[in-house]
Amino acid sequence: VVIIGLTRADMEPAVKRLFSYENIKGDPVESQHGALTAYLVDATNLLNRHIVVDDMRSSLAAVPPLVRGNQATDAGNYIFDDQERAAFLAREPLAENLLFPFIGAVEFLHSISRWILYLRDVSPDQLRTLPFVRERIQRVRDFRLASKKMATRRFAEYPTLLEGTIVPSKPFLVVPKVSSERRDYLPVGWLLPPTIPSDLIFVSLGCSISHFGILTSTMHMAWLRQIGGRLKSDYRYSIGLVYNTFPWPEMCPEQEAKISTLAQAVLDARAAWPNSTLAHLYDPDLMPPNLRKAHQTLDLAVDRIYRKAPFASERERVEHLFGLYEKMVAPLEAAAKAKPKRAKKA
Repeated sequence: VVIIGLTRADMEPAVKRLFSYENIKGDPVESQHGALTAYLVDATNLLNRHIVVDDMRSSLAAVPPLVRGNQATDAGNYIFDDQERAAFLAREPLAENLLFPFIGAVEFLHSISRWILYLRDVSPDQLRTLPFVRERIQRVRDFRLASKKMATRRFAEYPTLLEGTIVPSKPFLVVPKVSSERRDYLPVGWLLPPTIPSDLIFVSLGCSISHFGILTSTMHMAWLRQIGGRLKSDYRYSIGLVYNTFPWPEMCPEQEAKISTLAQAVLDARAAWPNSTLAHLYDPDLMPPNLRKAHQTLDLAVDRIYRKAPFASERERVEHLFGLYEKMVAPLEAAAKAKPKRAKKA
């Protein structure tokens, strides 16, 4: 719960009192400020204390784009768990090479197997020999035709296609769309082809291990907590609002190499527990000491790129990020204001 005291502009007090809870079950810590943003962080060092982070179509930084995975829109006709896959192949053994791993956030975090019938590149001659596959194609067409959405009804003309064309041919970075609010770190990771990502994960085909290091850092997590949405109380990641607006640090080659080394140490620490899922590894009560230590070492290195002085709290991190964000969007706002407006038609 957030309780905000409002007053008239001409009665605004010089000092704003803010009560923060490091532990929701503990006592609040009071701080005093000359100005606060709408996000309840200090605005003293901002030019515009009314700054609001807007959804953006592309990233403020020169980083690879993050995109949404594929939506089946199939009423479950193309998707199988392990048992369903085995039963289907017992009837249609020639379809085995058409079933691909299909991973969303739940499957990624909990190491659950799921499969999808992927038919984009299948020839009519091959489909002609697969009666049970053709039966599912007809069900998908009927399901899409019955939709209330015009776009889905139109998509019924292409029943063998998914909504999306993200089928990576090399290892790709994955960000779960929804993640538990209990986690200290966003469980970002990598998947390998021939896995097809679902629309419940976000994908980057060009991110390096240094990008992974920044995304899984406490600094990025602070931005997600402050800017991202929520599903109930879980963190809901957003490409436009979180990823594209995040103030990435500028790194020299030496810094990038160090972040890459420490990010690999995080992956190595995970690999030391091959029978544990990411959900277990990032449960704060279960997180192995070697993994926590690897993250803490990475955090220190990421923090040092942003500034030499250590951050005393998450709010201090967010205040620093807001200052960077304001500087990064300033040229865009200036360009928008300078753009001539179209004359209204008489």
